[in-house]
Amino acid sequence: MCVSMVVMQKTSARLLSLLSLLQARRDWPGAVLAERLDVSPRTLRRDVDRLRELGYPVRAVKGPDGGYRLDAGTRLPPLLFDDEQAVALAVALRTAAATGAGIEDGAARALATLRQVMPARLRHRIDALQVTSVARSAPLPQPQADTGVLMQLSAAVQAREVLRFDHVPARPTSAAPGAAPPPRRVEPHHLVTRGGRWYLVAWDLDREDWRVFRADRVTPRTPTGPRFTPRDLPGGDVAAFLTGRFRGSDGSPDWPCRGTAVLHLPASAVSPHAADGTVEELGPDRCRLTTGSWSWPSLAAAFCLFDTDVEVVGPPPLKDAFARLAGRCARAAAAGAGPR
Repeated sequence: MCVSMVVMQKTSARLLSLLSLLQARRDWPGAVLAERLDVSPRTLRRDVDRLRELGYPVRAVKGPDGGYRLDAGTRLPPLLFDDEQAVALAVALRTAAATGAGIEDGAARALATLRQVMPARLRHRIDALQVTSVARSAPLPQPQADTGVLMQLSAAVQAREVLRFDHVPARPTSAAPGAAPPPRRVEPHHLVTRGGRWYLVAWDLDREDWRVFRADRVTPRTPTGPRFTPRDLPGGDVAAFLTGRFRGSDGSPDWPCRGTAVLHLPASAVSPHAADGTVEELGPDRCRLTTGSWSWPSLAAAFCLFDTDVEVVGPPPLKDAFARLAGRCARAAAAGAGPR
């Protein structure tokens, strides 16, 4: 009985090692696998048959040396993860609520299933990670993209097929009341998540320009259109392109308006609130801040947020914006000084 148990344990350990090797690369010559596992070709064939009985689609590969390949199957067999993979998967599932993909319930159930089969040492690591989502003091509705829509958009991106969809604009259009706008026709290039929302980056065929669409405002139509040859995205980097669009610039991740001013505050007081700006110390109570914004008035207002004296260094449009902002603030103060 003891000998049988030892043999079973060795066989199980060997099967796990074989499965791990098959998952590590696409094709394995049979002789190489047998050598890695230190078994005979006959034992290797028996182990492969055992994996097939467990539901793993291991396919024999023809060729001079022969070999094996782990294919995608029609059902999900038991999976093999090392400790770091299991922890990484659990962390990803626990933080899935922040993706805005509408998969919170599925992620919670998957995490419960994964935790149930984890060894105790890993359960303790996962249970020690507690994630708290902090909402705004007055939470605004955060629409989430439908998972089915995300799958359709992703499929069109991968297939490089023209996509037609109905789109709910952020602002009301000037179309006649009751008239439905025509569907948008785009060449979808990238599906991107940013700040808990999903966006489709695409070339708009009717407007002949790059556009960014929120996925929760998109309703795809079927069938998709013809295949297309992908265009070059401005700048070549989708993250930089999307950042630039949100900052109001085209093709560059930098702010369209950038300026410098001297603040009558120590650099240590400005740096924590300077975001992506550059702070240079000029003395115990003075520093130079270079930062950017989407417009010159908003940049001038950003400097004023530090509630201290400001010396504008440049460029000239920033000085002009300060002058306009000062006049606007003076008129607002005068208008509010009268009786109510």
